[in-house]
Amino acid sequence: MTGAIVTGAGEREDLLTAAVARAVEASGAYSGSIFLRSRDRRSIVLAATCGMPPSQLGGWHLIAVGSPIPVAAAYSSGRTVHLSDGDETMRRYPQLAVALPYAFGSCSVPVGTDKETFGALAVVWSAPNGSPGLSKARRRQVRTIAARLGASLAELRDRTGDPVECDGKTTPVEAPAVTAPAVRVGIFDWDLAAGTLAADDEFCSIFGLDPSAFDGRIDTLTRRLHPGDLAAFRAAAREATSRGRVAAQRLRIRDSGGGGPGGETYRVAELWGRRTPGPPEDRESAHVIGAVVDAQVGTAAVAAVERLRDGLFSLAPDGRVTYANPSLVSLLGIGVEDLLGQSLWDVLPWLSDPAFEFRHRSAMVSQQPASFLARRPPDQWIAFSLHPDANGVTGRAVPVGRLPAAATAPAAAAPAAAGETAASAIAPAVTAPARLGVMYHVLQLGSALTEAVTVREVCTAVAEQLLPAFGGQELAVFAAREGKMHLLFRTGRHKGFLDWLEGERLQAHLPGTEALTSGVPLFIESEQDLAQIYPGVPAGEAGSWAYLPLIASSRPLGTCVLGFDEPHRFGTTDRSVLTALAGLIAQALERARLYDAEFALARGLQQALLPHSLPELPGLSSTARYLPGTSGMEIGGDWYDVIPTGDGVSLVVGDVEGHSVSAAATMAQLRSAVRAFTAVGHTPGDVVAGANRTLIDLDPGLLASCCYVRLEPGRHRAYAVRAGHPPPLLRRPDGTADVLDLEVGPLLGVDRVSGYPETLISLPPGSVLALYTDGLVEERGADIDLGVDRLRASLAHARADTLDELADRLLVGARRSSYRADDIALLLTEYGAVTALVSP
Repeated sequence: MTGAIVTGAGEREDLLTAAVARAVEASGAYSGSIFLRSRDRRSIVLAATCGMPPSQLGGWHLIAVGSPIPVAAAYSSGRTVHLSDGDETMRRYPQLAVALPYAFGSCSVPVGTDKETFGALAVVWSAPNGSPGLSKARRRQVRTIAARLGASLAELRDRTGDPVECDGKTTPVEAPAVTAPAVRVGIFDWDLAAGTLAADDEFCSIFGLDPSAFDGRIDTLTRRLHPGDLAAFRAAAREATSRGRVAAQRLRIRDSGGGGPGGETYRVAELWGRRTPGPPEDRESAHVIGAVVDAQVGTAAVAAVERLRDGLFSLAPDGRVTYANPSLVSLLGIGVEDLLGQSLWDVLPWLSDPAFEFRHRSAMVSQQPASFLARRPPDQWIAFSLHPDANGVTGRAVPVGRLPAAATAPAAAAPAAAGETAASAIAPAVTAPARLGVMYHVLQLGSALTEAVTVREVCTAVAEQLLPAFGGQELAVFAAREGKMHLLFRTGRHKGFLDWLEGERLQAHLPGTEALTSGVPLFIESEQDLAQIYPGVPAGEAGSWAYLPLIASSRPLGTCVLGFDEPHRFGTTDRSVLTALAGLIAQALERARLYDAEFALARGLQQALLPHSLPELPGLSSTARYLPGTSGMEIGGDWYDVIPTGDGVSLVVGDVEGHSVSAAATMAQLRSAVRAFTAVGHTPGDVVAGANRTLIDLDPGLLASCCYVRLEPGRHRAYAVRAGHPPPLLRRPDGTADVLDLEVGPLLGVDRVSGYPETLISLPPGSVLALYTDGLVEERGADIDLGVDRLRASLAHARADTLDELADRLLVGARRSSYRADDIALLLTEYGAVTALVSP
């Protein structure tokens, strides 16, 4: 046990508590927390707190790494997330602001090393709107503390082999908020034989002695006592010698200098001690080790509070009652033994409205006073005021008589203004939010599902939110099709989770089918329950299951199943939240299935309009890529084509504005027009001019751009035309790449008589010509020329053995991006025979 305290988990806990306490102190915050990554890397887990308990900040223990929560964003991005006040929180993290509608600021920073991120550290402070937040110096201090913690965790892992990761069962360690001690304790060692006393600085301070000047003589000490207590002090020494202990000897200690007892003040302290082990007759080496306790301030305060007629109480940060004076006990009509250690809203039915708990949480999170009015049946109204700090809340309760009958609903008043009493801060009834954990899960999943478009995106969002929120390890979504269950999505540790449900008929006596056909969620908490209700159904490697029916527009869509490795108790809150979330999931799934069907149609149309293959020509090889945008119907107006001619080949890439069926149809007509003008032998400039007139005659209300290049292989040259399109790129045989400087004509569809000049370009054998649309080089807020130059550099330096591999390398960044606002078309043509496309 001793080793566990100083190594392994114990050492990690010491590192965490020290770091979170230092971060709170350095930032001037009132609360801090540290989250570490989970073993499956899907979540971050609360590992340490300081000051306010996590229950007051939403009760989050596990947070999905993709959640729009500042601490998760800091972990995922590796950057500091600083929110100066509630307004900034609302702008940047609206879901968090709705779940925690209080005036606070926060700063979240990653915890880790240069090579990996272990978690994140967050501090929270009171911040009325308009507050500047943390200074740059304080933010730097918090980042430094987090960086040092990351280095220490890495060193501990390397030295002991203990993992940094946490799991869902991890209990966070808590560091108390820094506070002035209510009780002073001094330690002493009294040598009874020698009559000397060794004492620490606190002991000397209690007796009003200078620690550096105290000579250790008992006479020096007794001169600080009230003369009337000298006999009691000597009796304490005799008791320690004969009985081996001193039991709570009260002494009056001089508090100020003066000429005598009548002119001096004294305070009371208690002396406790015990003789060191040894035979009673051995008085030569007898010592008394003990303490002097000065609780005079606390004792006097309690006595004063006990005399007041107003009800006064103290709440721990999590809302538990730690003190209640007799007046409060009488006012509330409850025994003090039933009150201490409990929350007011848990033990008093008439305070169980969430509005009252909301006021307490508001006071703690914002660190601003709050008040509310409540009715104790039958008609006694009581005004409560709450005054918080990081260590808890001091509360006051006063009766305000009987209000008119119209004011019968519990009313949560706004925080009392300066000088306003609780009784006068009465406001109309306010609907307080539900328990914040419930609201958070609903908001979070609702937000994620709003952004999810496809069925897979919906299922992924469900997995990322539900598994961390409820501590599950497996998730599967089954769809009902043609009267049978079919697996849509599965994730988790066990690949065979619910394999037996695939293909089962909806009429089967099975948990997944009966939950769907009955429309009632099914919660199975253990293998024993499963065997009793559904004998013969395999448990697999799970210990508990939640079967959620997915029903939208009165139609059964399927079943969402959460699996837990260990038996899991589904409380009332879990059941109600999961039932509510099942409705959100069903609606999103129905929408996604419709989208997938429309997308399949749109993708088929898009593919039908683009070339199915590119022609193979002597001395030339071409390859093309098309990437649709990631939003909307994913059908647009980008196109490419390779058109053989009698004396060469024509290359074209174009872009019709917009993302719609109309844009795609216009693109198809323009492509046909370009092919027709090319086939009759028009010059490049005339081909583009003809396409311009065609677009104006079609009058679709759309503009288009294009780049047209006619290659003359025998002459090693080409003629190029630009109609408002990004310039082509040329990679030469020596590996250098250039942006071709072509004359530019206007966009297609602007003016019927527009002219399009041709530019002659040299085309040495072994070169690669790249045509593309602006989706590949354009970024919001950035100059498109920078994007073109980045593509040029990539073309010059990309290592590739084939033209296809080169195209894929140029699109690596675009493929990885989760958001593409525009379609991308890329056409690469290699002129002349070469053995490999490798940069020198």
